[in-house]
Amino acid sequence: MALVKRPKKQVNLFYSLDCEELAHKVALLSPHVILQNIKWRSFADGFPNIYINNAEELRGQHVAFLASFSSPAQVFEQLSVIYALPRLFVASFTLVLPFFPTGSFERMEEEGDVATAFTLARMLSNIPISRGGPTSLVIYDIHALQERFYFGDEVLPLFETGIPLLRQRLSQLPDADNVVIAFPDDGAWKRFHKLFDNFSVVVCTKVREGDKRIVRLKEGHVSGHHVVIVDDLVQSGGTLVECQKVLAANGAAKVSAYVTHGVFPNQSWERFLHKNASLENAFSYFWITDSCPLTVKAIANKAPFEVLSLAGSIADALQI
Repeated sequence: MALVKRPKKQVNLFYSLDCEELAHKVALLSPHVILQNIKWRSFADGFPNIYINNAEELRGQHVAFLASFSSPAQVFEQLSVIYALPRLFVASFTLVLPFFPTGSFERMEEEGDVATAFTLARMLSNIPISRGGPTSLVIYDIHALQERFYFGDEVLPLFETGIPLLRQRLSQLPDADNVVIAFPDDGAWKRFHKLFDNFSVVVCTKVREGDKRIVRLKEGHVSGHHVVIVDDLVQSGGTLVECQKVLAANGAAKVSAYVTHGVFPNQSWERFLHKNASLENAFSYFWITDSCPLTVKAIANKAPFEVLSLAGSIADALQI
């Protein structure tokens, strides 16, 4: 017996200030998304003074919030809204947090190390239940896969990936048939290689030589190919730079990179810019998504960067 296709639901989408551009893209792609506004104000002492517009009209409606925890200072005011929206007698509540920011550098190696990723997951797990049940939480390419188990039963995490956006972009390249996928380490290979079944892949690895960690080509052939390095996020970009050098030394015709989350603290994206047409060993393309809005604004119209928008994927996730 065939499943009955249910009608699309109308979703009222609120958003943080940083996510305004992405929210408008989502609404542009889906006629079922209605953008709603929040007045983000502050009292004289600096604490938030927030007002949710049309609050009474949200009763019985499907509601979502598009969040960006780009700095610790923004988390509190957004959590205040996230905790308030389900209490407005809404039919359902969905939180879209494209980039789950904590845990990127955390290593629980000795007593006293604090797992802030676990702290944030607990905070999100305590979002009030709406009339429709637990909150749906949409996250893209979470850095450490074990972090999915940090969330409690009070929320329903939906872990999505930006890799389909990359695959679509690669299919549009003039040398699409010559693309090889490279992973900077075994961890990236384990989490992403199944999404590239029809591509040849190579794997890099880090080995210790004295006090230094050196990137080496572990397996695969790159000579004459357009090699695309794939990882979930980039911070300083040091590993990507070292991988590019190794791939070029092994005969790669071109090297590009993709990360879902272009974090780039301290404007570290500048090291990848095409400063002149003859720059040797530059990345041909550097693809990121718009999960980190501040980075998207900073690298706009700067080669080799291209932004692959999550808007369509988010619009689809809001219908689940």
